[in-house]
Amino acid sequence: MNLVLDASITLAWCYEDETTEAVQRSFDIVRTNGAWVPVLWLWEVANVLQMNVRRGRHNSKFRDRALADLALFPVKEDAEAGREAWSATLTLAERHGLTVYDAAYLEVALRRGLPLATLDQDLRRAARAEKVHMLGG
Repeated sequence: MNLVLDASITLAWCYEDETTEAVQRSFDIVRTNGAWVPVLWLWEVANVLQMNVRRGRHNSKFRDRALADLALFPVKEDAEAGREAWSATLTLAERHGLTVYDAAYLEVALRRGLPLATLDQDLRRAARAEKVHMLGG
């Protein structure tokens, strides 16, 4: 089974104190079967890791190691997601009170018919309303 991976669950996997069994199960699926992400996932993950360097949660070596580890997973960028930003994604954001960023993950899951791995409660609520199967929570 393939899935759509969002930044919240990705970052929980990066930080040992945030990793749960559900997070680990999601990453076991990713390791075996791969995942799809909108391109913004790259920036979201890198941004949080960088902001936590600035805040002193960890150093740049941790950030770089986490990114190198993530790069080993079979994660594919969904090129169509960008084309949907001003249409289907915006509609989902408006319908469910999501940021457009979060709605991008939901749009990819809906279009591809894949489960969504997220810890974000607003995104989980929207996914339930759209009948998208979820992992991670």
